[in-house]
Amino acid sequence: MKKRVLIVEDDPDIADLIKLQLVELDCDVDIFHDGQQGLNCFKAQHYALVILDIMLPGMDGLDICKAIRATGSSVAIMMLTAKSSELDRVLGLELGADDYLTKPFSILELVARVKALFRRTEFLRVELDRASAVQVNTEKHADRQINIGDMDINLRSRSVDIKGKRLNLTAKEFDLLTFFAQHPGQVFTRSQLLDRVWGYGHDGYEHTVNSHINRLRAKVESNPAKPDYILTAWGVGYRFVEGL
Repeated sequence: MKKRVLIVEDDPDIADLIKLQLVELDCDVDIFHDGQQGLNCFKAQHYALVILDIMLPGMDGLDICKAIRATGSSVAIMMLTAKSSELDRVLGLELGADDYLTKPFSILELVARVKALFRRTEFLRVELDRASAVQVNTEKHADRQINIGDMDINLRSRSVDIKGKRLNLTAKEFDLLTFFAQHPGQVFTRSQLLDRVWGYGHDGYEHTVNSHINRLRAKVESNPAKPDYILTAWGVGYRFVEGL
């Protein structure tokens, strides 16, 4: 089945170039040059991927990303921007973007990233289908709940509570926490986390993992400096507590 991709980019030449590459990947592509029009189209269609420029007329890409995540959609989102500062990069990811490319970018890298996002989406779909097929006997399992210490993770509602208090996590923070919780005690390098959670491994993007770990700890740990859940494996990476 062909994947449908939405491109919201105000530069027609860039939009057409990206579309050309996606068509080669057997995708159906819709292009909008206005932010609000692009968001309206997203709400009316089902997409496997949304590619957003940040600087757009009508509504900027960050606001579109935030609005998409507010609907509860887990669609893959890639941000494109001429801004290259770390603050801009982290802000895009904080709002729920899955990947980020700074212009000018390599077409080969764009295609590789798109393929990685598709692989990750397919992996999550298969995992969800597998979980749905598991026969369960209790209401807790029917809700696909993970309980560790005072933390309750509900995979169906994509919500996390600690001591009964609901946490406000971004989509990527939830994915990262859930991945850790499903592999307690196992140590993962930053590159492995990029591959398993973000869907790609790429030198120079380990800071993405670091920034997400720091923000996640600030939300789930009573003392982020001495974490109980997300532990550092010095010189290697991170692991999730087991037997809490």
